[in-house]
Amino acid sequence: MKAYLEAVERALEQILPAPAPQDPAASVTEAMRYSLLDGGKRIRPALVLAFCQLCGGDWREALPFACAVEMVHTYSLIHDDLPCMDDDELRRGRPTCHRVYGEAMALLAGDGLLTLAFETVLSFPDALRGAEAGKTLARLAGYRGMVGGQCVDLFSEGKEADLDLLKIMDQGKTVALIDAACRMGCIAAGGDEAVLSAAGRYAQGVGMAFQIRDDILDLTGSAEKLGKNTGMDAARDKRNYVTLLGVERAQALVDSYTAQAVEALEAFPGDSGFLRELALSLAGREN
Repeated sequence: MKAYLEAVERALEQILPAPAPQDPAASVTEAMRYSLLDGGKRIRPALVLAFCQLCGGDWREALPFACAVEMVHTYSLIHDDLPCMDDDELRRGRPTCHRVYGEAMALLAGDGLLTLAFETVLSFPDALRGAEAGKTLARLAGYRGMVGGQCVDLFSEGKEADLDLLKIMDQGKTVALIDAACRMGCIAAGGDEAVLSAAGRYAQGVGMAFQIRDDILDLTGSAEKLGKNTGMDAARDKRNYVTLLGVERAQALVDSYTAQAVEALEAFPGDSGFLRELALSLAGREN
């Protein structure tokens, strides 16, 4: 994980360097860098690199895909924090982008990261794999994926959401981009359809477990550890897995989805130990 994260940080810095003072795009570049380079768990880019390695590829060659996924994730967080969405003040332990740069510049920073993501994907040396990865990212980040899940989330506030609706929402809001990351790692290594399908099953398990654990931490975690405000779902009268099932049953569901993810790794002939341990660690994370 350390090797992956260090490589991702270096690559992100190279792709989006600090602007010169006279650069007319300096303001938006600074806002983009503020949100992109502020740390975070970097789970999605790590998944890209790990699946590339598991499929027999050189994980360093998959860095453009890993960086692109993180850019899309960061853009989604910037927009999700805006007053027209969740109106959050804290992200990753710091003031949100719009609190520092204003709403208009934060909106543009998110737009800038989204478009830079696809420029980065298409810089992949193998044009066919770059195109396949770009198509995968566009599909899973778009209105039938992450954006669609955010729409369900936005319009479910104050409504009687059940477990079926929550799953539909989370399949888009959280799982879709994790799915993109896992599949793009396989694509970078030239993985076939069977490999992509198994990576998708792993993503489904890890993604759902990650989101339900997030719901648990929103109730039981601390803002200091999480780097964001807690209790936000309750404040917005939003139902989640904890309000519907309770903490104990919600955690049991986390463990069940994690087991599904681990089982999906049996389809790969290589050493999947890292991905197994990552899934297990996320199931019990505190931040």
